[in-house]
Amino acid sequence: MPFDCAQGEIIGEITLNRQTLQAWGLAIRPRTLPAAAAGVVMGSALAWHDGFFRVDAALACLFAALLLQIGSNLANDVFDFERGTDTPERLGPTRVTQAGLLTPSQVKGGMVVVFAVAALLGVYLAWLGGLPIILIGVAAIVSAIAYTGGPFPLGYHGLGDIFVFIFFGLASVAGTYYVQSGSVSTAAWWMTIPPGLIITAILVVNNLRDIDNDRKGGKHTLAVRIGERATKIQYLICMVIAYLILPIAAWMGIVSWFSLLAWGSLPIAWRAAQTVFTQKGRPLNAALAATGQAAFVFSVLFWVGMVVS
Repeated sequence: MPFDCAQGEIIGEITLNRQTLQAWGLAIRPRTLPAAAAGVVMGSALAWHDGFFRVDAALACLFAALLLQIGSNLANDVFDFERGTDTPERLGPTRVTQAGLLTPSQVKGGMVVVFAVAALLGVYLAWLGGLPIILIGVAAIVSAIAYTGGPFPLGYHGLGDIFVFIFFGLASVAGTYYVQSGSVSTAAWWMTIPPGLIITAILVVNNLRDIDNDRKGGKHTLAVRIGERATKIQYLICMVIAYLILPIAAWMGIVSWFSLLAWGSLPIAWRAAQTVFTQKGRPLNAALAATGQAAFVFSVLFWVGMVVS
């Protein structure tokens, strides 16, 4: 009998550990990570094309971007719960704090660890790139927390779209290129726009899906402020401009025409747009995933275009 009890305790521990790991897997939201990598891929593709590519710098930028996204996901999970925005009526993927799978203190602890590791990578990147990289890194961590946390949560005041474009477009692409080259080329500045806008479109879909719940919870996202129809138009504008930047930049001689290989991601973007304009509520999760896939495939195919050129 004592053996049976001990065996039962061991099995219980294994089950608990497995459930905890699954909860952390939900909390970091792995499906959001490819989109977070898009800007780094774009910046590295340009650095490779211009002869500045460094594997160490590119990987450090990539892992830092992924960690910042994970930290932001954890912050949103716990702070939205504490503000009462996340309820059982939520239409998006499971939030572990609201679902009771992890405690707020556990999620906050995980957030601190993730941002600390990102900061360690930032030290190496700062050694390569100096003060500009330090400023970008500090601003990225502060903004990730301030999106839903702190006395003035950016996402609750309709500022999320602007900050997503800044960090996933301008900072990600230009910062990655700068770390490897020591400057930012005209092409790098131009190519901050496509990933910045496509990833902003991900947030637009997210806010469109949650528009009713956010309105009830007092979360005044841009979607809540401008309404459902205008939010769908905003999504379309983001995606159209993102794709049109390439032929404009190619016509101006800023990038090669082979960069239009990135248009190979258009079927994914088209599928996402159809869902945005024909569905509402929970089915928009499919558009959310497809828009993220479009951002990543766009950046990878852009790199292929740089190789071909």
